[in-house]
Amino acid sequence: MSDLNVKDILISKGFHYNKALGQNFITDGNLLSAIVSDSGVDSGDTVVEIGTGAGTLTRAIAAKAKKVFSFELDKNLISVLDLSLKGLDNVEVIFKDVLKMTDGELKEIVGGEFKVVANLPYYVTTPMIMRFLESGLDVKSITVMVQKEVADRFVATVGSKEYAAVSLAVQMRGEARVTRIVGRQMFFPMPNVDSAVVKIDVDKNKLHGVDLSALSRLFRISFAMRRKMLTNNLMSGYGLSREKAIDVLLKADISPTVRGEALSIDQYVKVLNVLKDFGTK
Repeated sequence: MSDLNVKDILISKGFHYNKALGQNFITDGNLLSAIVSDSGVDSGDTVVEIGTGAGTLTRAIAAKAKKVFSFELDKNLISVLDLSLKGLDNVEVIFKDVLKMTDGELKEIVGGEFKVVANLPYYVTTPMIMRFLESGLDVKSITVMVQKEVADRFVATVGSKEYAAVSLAVQMRGEARVTRIVGRQMFFPMPNVDSAVVKIDVDKNKLHGVDLSALSRLFRISFAMRRKMLTNNLMSGYGLSREKAIDVLLKADISPTVRGEALSIDQYVKVLNVLKDFGTK
């Protein structure tokens, strides 16, 4: 399906872009193939795609995968997809909101293990990625096109300005890396920002034995007031006295004057363990 054909189909079907759904489509064949290559999808894989769009990435995935389950919200795309996905017998488009589906509902459709590949609408990027990372589903990897500044946060390292609670939330369940930067001119309509492809190799047992829900809460509390010392955030988030908050950090071998962005995941696990020893909830 060439660039021109997809655009012609959209025009011929009188399709109007829905800004509320963050619709920015990719038509460049080389880029589409590169995204699929980055994902590592092969002939034995089942793939879940979020946001079928005009079906261009769907076709590229289908050329490599065993089966593609593509989820889309905009039913106005049905007539477009009837043409752009014509002849593909390993693609199923489901017009449902994945964020509103239970793990059981998804598993009933998709089955066992799968990989996620998507050109995500910017407004659902973090909720969608966390939906799969925090699920009980057998997700092997997540390869997504996202806003570049969001990608920077997903892969940020300790002490960097991009390092945030979401960096830790992603990295405690897998290994994230940026595979390529994509200029805004590669989309139509053209967005106002550049994008990046991020691949997360999922490992939900990475922190085996750690209460991930409690750890996620600690991340959020620690970054709630970024310019404040961690001591102050612990006081505010857990209702601790200053003396107790300082004691928690000292027992975790951490300076009471440190800020949240200076701690690694391993250090946060130490803090969490001390909090639990102190009976903090």
